[in-house]
Amino acid sequence: MQHAPAARPSPTPAPRLPPGTATRTLPAAALAAVLALAASACVGGGRGTEGPVGPVPPTAPSPAVLPSAELPPVLTRGQARAALVGADDLGETWEPTRGAATWRDELLKATAERPDCRRLLDVLYTEELFGTGAATAPRATAALDDVDGGAQLHYRVTSYRATDLDRALAWLGTLPDTCGRFEARDAHGATRDVRVAGLTLPEAGDARRGLRVTVGDTAPDDGEDTRTDTGTDTGGGILTVDLVAVRVGDDAISLTNGTLGAPADDATRTCVEVGAARLTEARRQGRAQV
Repeated sequence: MQHAPAARPSPTPAPRLPPGTATRTLPAAALAAVLALAASACVGGGRGTEGPVGPVPPTAPSPAVLPSAELPPVLTRGQARAALVGADDLGETWEPTRGAATWRDELLKATAERPDCRRLLDVLYTEELFGTGAATAPRATAALDDVDGGAQLHYRVTSYRATDLDRALAWLGTLPDTCGRFEARDAHGATRDVRVAGLTLPEAGDARRGLRVTVGDTAPDDGEDTRTDTGTDTGGGILTVDLVAVRVGDDAISLTNGTLGAPADDATRTCVEVGAARLTEARRQGRAQV
């Protein structure tokens, strides 16, 4: 007896997809697989990789696009030394210094009540007119003595921003008014009469300023100056110091010319004229070598 074959379930028809779906799905799946493999390789590393790979540092900018330096280019040491003034420029009585003059400590190491006057005394003593930081350190210095007249001259070449150099020069210009006459006191309590006046300079450099400062025993209140000039001894003598600065571009020369005798005006003027010309030439040669 033959049995009728068992009825087979009819196959469930597959859902119809919108036309074009398969063509979009396969590439997307392939792309996902590629991305997964790439991510796995980055995380796990290949053969010979020692540990996971860290974040990739940003690419260093090309030197051509680095921001410009905060300070302008400065003279080299050799160029700054070429701008110095020497004993041969000032005359036969001048020679390299044999040491700091005694009047520096005895008359300039003092203080005053008014801030600007106190700062002036500090500048005369330290000669740091443009600041005390590494950026304002002098590029070259010279110290000379007048063996006959007893004067001592200190000369510096400094490179800095022109605006900051001009700010220091402008401050010097205010001192004849703010510190025309004031009283200073040293560490032992002795008082000194200090007077400040403007100093006329030759037309040199881009900007310039000069002061003549006298320091001596306190004068009477009646205004009569009875101080005497002993020439070599600080006791009862009058110290006269020329403080001068000349700017040439982003460089400057500064000097102090002090004496207990008669001030040597020609030495100060020579330093301004010769020094400014040499600094201008040193800057020109520096630009030509770049």
